[in-house]
Amino acid sequence: MATRRIREYLDGSAVRYVTITHSPAYTAQETAQSIHLPGRKMAKTIIVWIDGKLAMAVVSASKDADLELLRRQVGAKVVELAREVDFADRFVGCKLGTVPPFGNLFGVETFIDRDLAQREDIAFPAGTHTDVIIMRMADYIRLVQPTPVRIAVDPIAAGVSQSAI
Repeated sequence: MATRRIREYLDGSAVRYVTITHSPAYTAQETAQSIHLPGRKMAKTIIVWIDGKLAMAVVSASKDADLELLRRQVGAKVVELAREVDFADRFVGCKLGTVPPFGNLFGVETFIDRDLAQREDIAFPAGTHTDVIIMRMADYIRLVQPTPVRIAVDPIAAGVSQSAI
């Protein structure tokens, strides 16, 4: 199970974190509400193809990822949303919509929105629709080494935006 894998990784890295079990929620915003956390403090992971390579884009639950903006930020020719069939076998143990933002554990590059990366903590689904992990952002950045880029936009302002996968 993905939750166990993440917890073992954090424990082995001597990282302090909190695990919250909540009633089932199927979107990042619902998950944030379920644990009484503002959406801007909950991260969602969007799986994308960047020039033919699978990658993660991590943004706040209250935002959308603008794939055109991501393409420009990383200097790619093509960035497109990955379909579930493209990645289901890569994220074994993770339910759809609950992939934790640990690309390093799954062999994919991770991009995080710059604004989210500046927060004190990060909260994210831990591979299920009922488990969330909250940890210090500094620890997350140290372990995952995501590339900070500007990719999040307000949902209404998004020209080419996607919600969490």
